[in-house]
Amino acid sequence: MITYWHNPRCSKSRAGLAFFEEKGAEIDVRLYQKDGPTREELTRVRDMLGVKAIDMMRNKDALFKELGLSAENSEDVLLQAMADHPALIERPIAFTRDKASIGRPTEALAALLD
Repeated sequence: MITYWHNPRCSKSRAGLAFFEEKGAEIDVRLYQKDGPTREELTRVRDMLGVKAIDMMRNKDALFKELGLSAENSEDVLLQAMADHPALIERPIAFTRDKASIGRPTEALAALLD
């Protein structure tokens, strides 16, 4: 089962969803802006991605700047910011029990189909 954090207003997110549907993947779509992930979920996904929190954030988004965030903030601060403001989460993100991928480009999601 692949969990897919989806924003239907985002073309990249729609493309990623279409990719999985085309492949016949079993997916659990989560509208993460309405049903935001917890800090613990974000930490787990970050660890599976093998990245820093800043790498899974929309750091060019106006909200990022409005909140006074920067790459210099601690992991704790950035993870909490995403938990409090799910719009800051890069999209799309998909994950299984033990691996995750940011779907930029969409083809990066193929790693979850193995």
